[in-house]
Amino acid sequence: MKLRYKVLNGVLGLLVLAIAGLAVTIGYTAPCKPAPEGPSAGVEMRAIVYRCYGSPEVLALEDVEKPVPVGSEVLVKVQAASVNPLDWHYMRGSPYFMRLALGIGAPSDHRLGVDFAGTVEAVGDKVTLFKPGDEVFGGRTGAFAEYVLVVEDRSIVHIPPGVSFEQAASLPIAALTALQALRDKGVLQPGQKVLINGASGGVGTFAVQIAKSMGAEVHGVCSTRNVELVRSIGADRVFDYKKEDYTQSGEAYDLIVDMVGNHSISKNRGVLKADGRYVMVGGPSGNWIAPLKRPIAAMLTGPFVDQELILLLARLDRNDLVDVAKRVQDGDVRPVIDRRFSLDEVPAAIVYSESGRARGKILIEF
Repeated sequence: MKLRYKVLNGVLGLLVLAIAGLAVTIGYTAPCKPAPEGPSAGVEMRAIVYRCYGSPEVLALEDVEKPVPVGSEVLVKVQAASVNPLDWHYMRGSPYFMRLALGIGAPSDHRLGVDFAGTVEAVGDKVTLFKPGDEVFGGRTGAFAEYVLVVEDRSIVHIPPGVSFEQAASLPIAALTALQALRDKGVLQPGQKVLINGASGGVGTFAVQIAKSMGAEVHGVCSTRNVELVRSIGADRVFDYKKEDYTQSGEAYDLIVDMVGNHSISKNRGVLKADGRYVMVGGPSGNWIAPLKRPIAAMLTGPFVDQELILLLARLDRNDLVDVAKRVQDGDVRPVIDRRFSLDEVPAAIVYSESGRARGKILIEF
């Protein structure tokens, strides 16, 4: 065997070993550690904590130290929070590649929840935008707690008059995802036709209403039990996926926003206009390859077609928080609230979210 082939085989062997080693490392789940013993050094509050990856059984309601704001920090007394699929992905550390950011073996941040709405209780000495008593909402890790600490120039804004804590708490991740999928990635224009696949879920119910407020013709896809709900929030046509296949409908869409991923890239392209856009927001679950199949397929297909195939990674943005709250205030968007749980029922709320049967948003009440 020539030297260059020996070298190539050696490099390939090392690469395989490196990939296998990385897979074993990020797939490792450490056992749960017990809560620290002894009283907190300061005033306590209740919060949902998880010290290892796993099912909702790893979640515990514990007394933890209540934070004190300094500098540009704002302390918010949480009045309502909401559940998102992101929460149980964090809880499970799945897909496993997420653990590169969340922590190898166990989460580096033991707090859960992002969406919150509440009242400012105290501020640091450098805060200029907020004062005690202000009603605010936004996104911050650790929202499943009686208090949350947020830097004032991050994802926190005032709740406009006429918008409730519950409505505001439902907005951050789901409504911003819908807005950014339609406006930024989908570049949706008045008069265009858009399909929302997964129209009855948290993101989907916002996407239907925001698209309608943007002047689009909106088609939604959902199960039989949710057809009337999706129609009631503004969809011009609703596909019951148990009875109809939208990829066989003969329709031609300017934009498809897909939260489900139950049809291939090629089938979705078949109902897209020649210059249409396909935006992937969600897709098949799995720990390893399954969640990556569609983005990889889009990446490989994209350069050879005129249609745009786009993966959305939504971001928390202050201006967008103001935008979606204004839409609620103006009556263009009505958050769909499914079920309400208390803070100590967060594990049950996560179970319900994972079931995939939630209609709209799941709230945590305080």
